[in-house]
Amino acid sequence: MASAHIDTLDGDYQALVESCGLIDRSDRGKLSLSGNGAIEFLNGQVTNELMGLRAGEGRYAAFLTPKGKMLGDLRILAVGAHPQEAPSELVLDTERVALQALFDMIRRFKVGYEVELHKRTLERGLLSLIGPEAAVIAAGERAGIDQLADAEHANVALEIDGIATLAVRTDVGVDLICDAADTERLAAALRARGATPIREQAAECLRIERGRPRYGIDLDDTVIPQEAGLNERAVSFTKGCYVGQETVARLYYKGKPNRHLRGLRLSAPGTTGDQLRLGDRPVGHLASTLVSPRLGPVALALVRREAEPGAIVEVGDNGTSAEVVELPLLPD
Repeated sequence: MASAHIDTLDGDYQALVESCGLIDRSDRGKLSLSGNGAIEFLNGQVTNELMGLRAGEGRYAAFLTPKGKMLGDLRILAVGAHPQEAPSELVLDTERVALQALFDMIRRFKVGYEVELHKRTLERGLLSLIGPEAAVIAAGERAGIDQLADAEHANVALEIDGIATLAVRTDVGVDLICDAADTERLAAALRARGATPIREQAAECLRIERGRPRYGIDLDDTVIPQEAGLNERAVSFTKGCYVGQETVARLYYKGKPNRHLRGLRLSAPGTTGDQLRLGDRPVGHLASTLVSPRLGPVALALVRREAEPGAIVEVGDNGTSAEVVELPLLPD
């Protein structure tokens, strides 16, 4: 199963790509919605289609200002005891920096709907298993894990060494949500099964290589989903109205984004916030950036469209340059 832990970033990264890394992400923002009107209400607030969502399924979406700018993104998990039936609860998982905006939006607009809002951030822990052996380690004796579909955001309730968890399929492994009081006991059980504790920086390496932006680092309230390459994952163009839809649809059907989320291959390590210049013209700023064990110095950035893939841009004021590349930096 997992190899012996090497106490370096390279060792953490090796665990992620060869076996299974474990990271505690309990500080992420977590809410839940219950009530017969929960899906209908939330469907009118977020960018993706939720009608018809059944227990065991999930969606990724953004929530926007009326002008189509992102207030945050979130994972929506339809949870219930009976798969393929209406869920009893929608679990909402978001970046901590976007939690207050999500909470305020729901509280403000849920009036008139049969829906109840519950705070879950401090009540529930979240552990991420990342790597090719993630499902094997989560499975243990395999009770329940066989019901977890391969689709991202699919979820199923199961027990791990007697600890009740919600297992959620991710693009790189399995997330496990449990009662906050059980988080350390669950982590210990996963370590005993072979999961290697890793640092956040190693998981960030994998995220950047895969071209997955994070709200609050790569994205903020100036960004329209299409600029961030989120249309395919997060936006439905066939659903009914939602906040910000007019701008998103107009850009998709008639416009061209002024910026695109791109990868950067740097000649030397950079710093988040460093200005990017194409010739004498500023075209963006570095967002997520670090040194990948496989690719060397890399970054994500929203860059103006004239800095097309293949262009060489100057980074900061220290003589560093970078090649603009399509995402993902490292294909699956």
